[in-house]
Amino acid sequence: MDQRFEKNIYLIRKKMFKLAGAAFHIYDEAGGLLFYSKQKAFKLKEDIRLFESEAMTEELLSIQARQVIDFSAAYDVVDSKTNEKVGALQRKGLKSILKDEWIVMDPNDREIGIISEDSMILALLRRFITPLIPQTYIVTINGREVATFKQNFNPFVLKITADFSGDVDKSLDRRLGLAAGVLLGAIEGRQN
Repeated sequence: MDQRFEKNIYLIRKKMFKLAGAAFHIYDEAGGLLFYSKQKAFKLKEDIRLFESEAMTEELLSIQARQVIDFSAAYDVVDSKTNEKVGALQRKGLKSILKDEWIVMDPNDREIGIISEDSMILALLRRFITPLIPQTYIVTINGREVATFKQNFNPFVLKITADFSGDVDKSLDRRLGLAAGVLLGAIEGRQN
């Protein structure tokens, strides 16, 4: 596997002033660019790709919705080099109205974990009072907390720190973890 998927800390930053679609830069802890992610614009089904750089010459991951506009959408994450399905992520539709929650699935669509917003109270405050409260998501795999996605407070630029340092036995494939971070920025980021 690509060594860039072996890091413990990543910074996912949404590109500003993008007219159509969304784009993200993913950096390592030292600030070096590792990946560039682009969401295709004007698609009825979400289609997000992860590339090695902004040149987009080498596609590494594909994140695609299974259906057109679905409140409980499932997204398949596929390694573009091997065409291997890494896993899937599914938004818990109605439950996510009050507090964002996603199911993490293995390549055979078996549930292995949950990604959930940190607190119901903070989630309600974010939705109904002010979007200026940064979001935090906790990733639990097989009942154990393995990662967090923390939005850094910045009202102008979406930045998410993805921290996998709690996953010492690598129970969450980093490719699936990074896909989750990008999805949280692209999908959940729209509601604020």
